[in-house]
Amino acid sequence: MSRERSKGIVGIFILVTVLFFIFILFAFFTVSKLKDTDSMGSKLLDSQKNSPIAVITIEDEIRDSRKIVELLLAAEEESDIKAIILRIDSPGGAVAPTQEIYEEVRRIDKDKPIYASFGSVAASGGYYIGAATRRIYANSGTLTGSIGVIMQMADLSELFKFAKYKPETIKAGRYKDLGNPGRAMTDEERAFLSDLLAGTHKQFKDDIMAVRKDRLTKDINELAQGQIFHGYEAKEFGLVDEIGGLWQAGRAIHKELKLKGKFALRYMKPQRKKFSLSELMQEGEDTLSTIKQKVASPSGPAFLYKP
Repeated sequence: MSRERSKGIVGIFILVTVLFFIFILFAFFTVSKLKDTDSMGSKLLDSQKNSPIAVITIEDEIRDSRKIVELLLAAEEESDIKAIILRIDSPGGAVAPTQEIYEEVRRIDKDKPIYASFGSVAASGGYYIGAATRRIYANSGTLTGSIGVIMQMADLSELFKFAKYKPETIKAGRYKDLGNPGRAMTDEERAFLSDLLAGTHKQFKDDIMAVRKDRLTKDINELAQGQIFHGYEAKEFGLVDEIGGLWQAGRAIHKELKLKGKFALRYMKPQRKKFSLSELMQEGEDTLSTIKQKVASPSGPAFLYKP
């Protein structure tokens, strides 16, 4: 073997050794950084887990009250939770579940303070629930208000004639097929539904007045015509109390209640249930039933913002 070849082999060995040590140093540095990041993430998660301020999120249309009420009850029972924020980003929903959530918020707030933080939209039923809290925070661009009740149905009789489709209804009670899409609504039926919605609208206004009567700067009947407001307008009229986002609200609450420890928010989540094939099938049937009902039947009164 020539001397030049031996030098070449030694040079390659030295280069590989140097690269190996560089790789070891790089790996050690990367692992240490990841540990620091994990440590920071763990500390953040621990602070959120131990935070005395719970956040319960209400999103999309309100069709059922059970999950939200269960989270409220869980937050109520935990002694280390000192305050609750309802993070509302919803256009509203069905009347009964909205009122059920409202009632639980009013009850719990007597012993454990509940606040509202409005996201992009907190209208109609979303505002209804927020009105139950002791203070409402809204962003300047939040769409809120829409204090009213809506019910929609369709008269498809002309379409049925065109399609040569002739539905027949047998009923007992003259209002039993109210909203039947196969025929036009009578004046008597329209008056009946108008009275029904007027009564529900009054419940909406009365529940707002029960909490915010002394804060409104305009007559509730003037504010409750279904119109929407942005955050600044809502504050001007007394429909919300402060302009600010979720974290600004949380910091203000943390300071107001003189809570100990570093500020953080604890997001409440439903408990995970063990997998059950029968429950999964039941949920599928319930979902299909809801879809069928919404397609085939007229919608009932709703606290729902319709842009």
